[in-house]
Amino acid sequence: MKNKQHFPRVSRDPISPENLHVPRLIRNPDCVEDDAWFGRHTKCNYSFDVPILRESSRFAAYSNKHFRIFREKNIVYVFDNSNNGTFVDGNVIGKGKMLPLANNAVLSLAEERHKVFVFIDLMADEQSNLPKELSEKYMITKKIGVGVCGEVKLAFERATCKKVALKTINKNDFPASVGTATRSAEREIQILQKIDHPCLIKTKDFFQTDDSYYIVLELMEGGELYDRVKSKQQIKEPIAKLYFYQMLKAVEYLHNNGIIHRDLKPENVLLSSHDDVCVIKITDFNQSKILEESALMRTLCGTPTYLAPEVFTDAVTVGYSRAVDAWSLGVVLFVCSLPLSLAGYPPFYPDARIGLSVSDQITQGIYTFIPSKWDGISDDAKDVVKKLLRVDPNVRLTIEEALQHPWLMDEAMKETAEGIMYPKDSRDADGTADSGDATVASTGKRSREDEEEQQPTKR
Repeated sequence: MKNKQHFPRVSRDPISPENLHVPRLIRNPDCVEDDAWFGRHTKCNYSFDVPILRESSRFAAYSNKHFRIFREKNIVYVFDNSNNGTFVDGNVIGKGKMLPLANNAVLSLAEERHKVFVFIDLMADEQSNLPKELSEKYMITKKIGVGVCGEVKLAFERATCKKVALKTINKNDFPASVGTATRSAEREIQILQKIDHPCLIKTKDFFQTDDSYYIVLELMEGGELYDRVKSKQQIKEPIAKLYFYQMLKAVEYLHNNGIIHRDLKPENVLLSSHDDVCVIKITDFNQSKILEESALMRTLCGTPTYLAPEVFTDAVTVGYSRAVDAWSLGVVLFVCSLPLSLAGYPPFYPDARIGLSVSDQITQGIYTFIPSKWDGISDDAKDVVKKLLRVDPNVRLTIEEALQHPWLMDEAMKETAEGIMYPKDSRDADGTADSGDATVASTGKRSREDEEEQQPTKR
């Protein structure tokens, strides 16, 4: 396989009607009526008839009076009056028919993929349990994830209607080790507030009560790298290289700022979209360490499969350094080279045939490139893995050296990476192409919040 691959160029075109969102163009987004019409007609309560939308090819697909939202006896319904369809959670309603709207229902117009609104039932959410400053600034909706230190919910910024992620850390969830859990949470908050890099998850806001921490983070629509790795579709080498380059740049930034992540793994790498070419961001700094006077750490932490040998052998006595992150990235690259669901395998895993524990395999550096699984992977890619998985941290490839490896000296890949990491359009600076915008509309104590108008994704 040749070292140079072709990447699609990053678009520098000006804003066009095709990539604008209907909701952000609707004036007066607070829907206080018990009955409201949405459509092209100028007499609709919420009209799509604005100049730039009229230029869009989608405009003709909207009906003059496309759908109606109304409330009867505290139940909110959507009535479909369109010719091309109104969808609720992917299911078409049917012209002349109506459906009740459940909390977090997604409305699409003309085609199922054209998601435009999210209905939020304020009587069903937990706004009242949140700090006043938080609930005034953000509208919290459904749970989208859970971790060791708390849960993550989808939220909308009221002023901009942009989607964000709210991570809640309950201080009382760890009664046996409250001090340790609190320090871990405070460490993560400290790091999140310090870092600023396009390939590291950004914190947008922070709130605290006696019982909980609330961290508002940018939302990554593409999910975890782990989910993409375990899917049946193998990540092609050029795309794996694009992701790995971004990981290296992110970790290089962390190390330059005295931070060691200590828990790098596919689950902690998030993707900005479901497209192959997208921004990746490293997250989850619960295990991270800010280096102060000492350059060595002496605590055993992280995920065993991705831990460096010195974490097992030297953690208590000698300690270990930032080289642990280089090892973990070597394991991540190994794993990303093969789809786990298609007989792929990590370099270190429990196997009775080997006769060694995972920790023994790691400390002895025992792993295998099974020829049938690595057929078609370039020698340069395998060389990066080998040099990152050297047991002796003193001869292991550093992050800076990895960036200079021939495999990563790919100008086309770097041009693509820099283009998506640092887009000229400041609206897309988070690498998500503005997919998180929404419009809030409420009826009484109930509100509907507009999700992104998502373009069809190419896989």
